[in-house]
Amino acid sequence: MTQEELDALMNSDDADSDNLELEIQNESDLQSDEALKAESQQLEDAKVSGYRPNPDVAWPPPPPSQEHKVVHQLDDVTRDSEQKATEMMEKLENINNFFADSEGLLGEIDKVLDKNIEIFSRLNEKFPNVESFKEALELNRDVKKTGGEIISHLQDGQDEVMMAMDSMQYQDIHRQKIERVINVMRALSHYMNSLFEGKIDDSKRVGSAVHIEGDSTAEVVSNDDIEALIANLGKK
Repeated sequence: MTQEELDALMNSDDADSDNLELEIQNESDLQSDEALKAESQQLEDAKVSGYRPNPDVAWPPPPPSQEHKVVHQLDDVTRDSEQKATEMMEKLENINNFFADSEGLLGEIDKVLDKNIEIFSRLNEKFPNVESFKEALELNRDVKKTGGEIISHLQDGQDEVMMAMDSMQYQDIHRQKIERVINVMRALSHYMNSLFEGKIDDSKRVGSAVHIEGDSTAEVVSNDDIEALIANLGKK
């Protein structure tokens, strides 16, 4: 093996070692970030679980839980409204079909009544002294009149159903208005996030100072902090 081949082999081993160390470091950083996110989420969940709404207190605002996220709630409203509106339109259409079918059946009955009236009219003319023919003729005429009133009511019901369907169209208009508001809110949210975006991750930022010169707070260190410091010194 020449010196050049030996040098190339050594350089290859060094590169593999560097890559392995880099992968280990990246994996360690990833696990650390995940641990920080999990801890932050646990703290956030604890804050949310301990929150109790109070209408007399304006601050702090409610936490961003599923019950208080505005866009989530609006999305639920639009989804549920559209679902219920679709169900209502289907119900109204079924009612309209029932009215139409009933009107058709009454039309068939009306044909039978016309035939009965024709027969009993002839019998009454031929046998005017037979009261049963006259009574049957009057009865069929009354039933035919009642059937006409029923058909009129069914037609009125169909008209009312059509007007109800027209009114339900406003539900879709309201849904579109809410969706437009959602889109504006989402665009504003993206803009604000971009506006306040930083180069440094929040988990890597230095904590804020408790007291800065000029603050109205006179107590720089709390009693709890002092006691904790003394306890730590005593352990050492």
